[in-house]
Amino acid sequence: MPERRHTRHPLSRRTVFVTAALVPGAAALAGCKDDAASGAGTPGTKGAVNGTPTAPGPTEETPTVDPAVVAALSTVATQVTQLSQLYATASRKFPALRAQLAAGAKYHVSHLAKLKETQGVTAQAAKAVAAASSSQAALAAIAQQEKAAAVTHAAAAVKLSGAPARLLAEIAAAETQLSATLTPKKKDAS
Repeated sequence: MPERRHTRHPLSRRTVFVTAALVPGAAALAGCKDDAASGAGTPGTKGAVNGTPTAPGPTEETPTVDPAVVAALSTVATQVTQLSQLYATASRKFPALRAQLAAGAKYHVSHLAKLKETQGVTAQAAKAVAAASSSQAALAAIAQQEKAAAVTHAAAAVKLSGAPARLLAEIAAAETQLSATLTPKKKDAS
């Protein structure tokens, strides 16, 4: 049996013309736009298909956030604010700790910003934090507060779903890591 060779043939004008003639709507569809601003669609229908609007009109309300979610995230925002203040107080009193506390302080600022992206979330003003008597005591206090916050925020995450739950779980994970890294190392007695 003779071997068949496949050769590539470049598209001829005839092939292109026949294809365009067989699919006349293809050229018309290429210029279609679906957004209302471009004037697409039937005038007066506001983008409706079979009487059903395809996009919210200006008279429709935007969805609101569940008040329980706002309350939970606001509580966490207040706690994160308190942790931030604890970091700031320790950094001011013990300048040698600033480099060690910088990452945690940065995380809490970004977490607070992320929490406040949800409409209605606010943080209460943090109470004045008493400064520890030594840098080691300050680190131990921060580590203990991080650990307590991680437990609280993980428990709150379980009660929510979707993006708020993921955010709280992320915050709890970061607090767990911070607690572990800031806990002062115990000296061996051996």
